[in-house]
Amino acid sequence: MKYLVLLISLLTSLFVTAQDTYLHCGSIVDTDTGKTSKEKTIIVSNNKIKSLQNGYVLGTDADTIIDLKDKIVLPGLIDMHVHLESEYNQQSYIKRFTSNEADVAFEAAVNAKKTLMAGFTTVRDLGGSGVNISLRKAVDRGLTAGPRIFTSGKALATTGGHADPTNGFRKELMGNPGPKEGVVNSVDDAKKAVRQRYKNGADVIKITATGGVMSLAKSGHNPQFTLEEIKAITSTAKNYGFSVAAHAHGDEGMKLAIKGGVNTIEHGSFMSEETMVLMKEYNCYLIPTISAGRHVAEKAKQPGFLPPVVARKALEIGPKHQATMAKAYKKGVPMGFGTDAGVFPHGLNANEFEYLLDSGIPSKESLKQATIINAKLLDMANELGQLKEGFMADIIAVDENPIDNVKTLQNVTFVMKNGMIYKK
Repeated sequence: MKYLVLLISLLTSLFVTAQDTYLHCGSIVDTDTGKTSKEKTIIVSNNKIKSLQNGYVLGTDADTIIDLKDKIVLPGLIDMHVHLESEYNQQSYIKRFTSNEADVAFEAAVNAKKTLMAGFTTVRDLGGSGVNISLRKAVDRGLTAGPRIFTSGKALATTGGHADPTNGFRKELMGNPGPKEGVVNSVDDAKKAVRQRYKNGADVIKITATGGVMSLAKSGHNPQFTLEEIKAITSTAKNYGFSVAAHAHGDEGMKLAIKGGVNTIEHGSFMSEETMVLMKEYNCYLIPTISAGRHVAEKAKQPGFLPPVVARKALEIGPKHQATMAKAYKKGVPMGFGTDAGVFPHGLNANEFEYLLDSGIPSKESLKQATIINAKLLDMANELGQLKEGFMADIIAVDENPIDNVKTLQNVTFVMKNGMIYKK
C-alpha cells in the first residue's frame, strides 16, 4: 500500500503545472540599446526567463503575480571587482592577526547580502584569503544570500608585492611564502600558483602587476612581474579555463600585463595614451573602480585613518584616477564595470555609475558595461546581462529610468536572482 501511494504521488506530480512568476513591469530597459518598452510581463519559470509578453498577462491560479507597474525594470547588475571578505576600516591591518577564518566568513556573508540587496546579482571577487571560494559555494547551495560569485581566491603577487600576504609583518613573521600562498618569483612559480588556484577551486586568476594603494608597501605603481612570468601565468591559465585580471596602477606594469596576455586591467590610474592604444590593439578591457580611488583619497585627508605609507599613495593615485578614466573612454578603450567594493563600504557599488557620468561616460554606456559587457567578460553573454527568453532570471527594479537619472540605481527596490525574490 505504501508503495502504491508513492506511485500515485509521483504520477500526480508529473501532471501538475509548475508555478511560474509573472512580473508586471511598468517599463523595461534594453541595456543594449538604452531604449525602454512599456507595460510588459516577464514570465519566470524556475531560474530562467520563460518569455516576455506585451501588456499585463495573467497566469493560472497557481502562478504568482508581482506588481512592478510603477517601476523601471532591468537586468541584475554585474560588478567585476569586489572584495567580499572584508570592508576597510581602521582595524583592518590588525584584524589579519586577530580574525579566524570563521570570523572572515561571517563578515563575508553579510557583505554578500548587502551587495545583492543593492541590485548586484553577479560579482567577480578579486582577492581574499580563499574564504571567498567557500562563500561562493555557500551562496550556490542556498545557505546564505548573495550574488552569483566568480572568485580568484587568493590573488598572485611577487615577494613584497601588492598581494604578498606578509607585507607589513615584523621580520620573524614574514617567512617566505610561495606559490601556494600566492607569491610568485619565477616562471615555474607562476605555473604552480595558477595550478594551485585551480586545485583550490577558483574561477579566475588575479595578479598584482604593479604596486597598490592599500598594502603596506612603499610603491603604488612600480612593475612587479616580469613579462615571462606574466606569460607563464596567462598561458597556464588558458589551459585551465581561467581568464586573468591584472591589478595595475602604474603604466609600465600595465604594458607588461597587456603584452603578457591578461584579459582585464583593474584600476589603470596612470595609463598613458600609448597604453590606451595597446589596450585597443590587444582587446584588453579596463575596469575603472573610480569609487575606490575617490574613497581612499578622501580618507587619506583624515589624520590617522590610514597608515602613513598608505595615505601617501592614496593622495597620489586617487585624484589622478578619474581623469584617466575620462581620457580612456574618449580614446575608445574597451571598458567593463567594477568598483573595488571592500575598499569602500559594500552596498554602495552603484555610486560608480554617478562617478562614471562625472567622467563623461553616459549612463547608457555604463549600464551596458555593467550588464552586457561584463556578462561577455564572464563568458556568460547568453545567460546574463539582458532580459531575454532563456536567460537567467536576474531582475531588478528602480523608481526612475537610470538612463535619465543614474542615481536611481543607488536605491534598488526589487531584486530577483536566479528566479528567487530577495527584495520587494
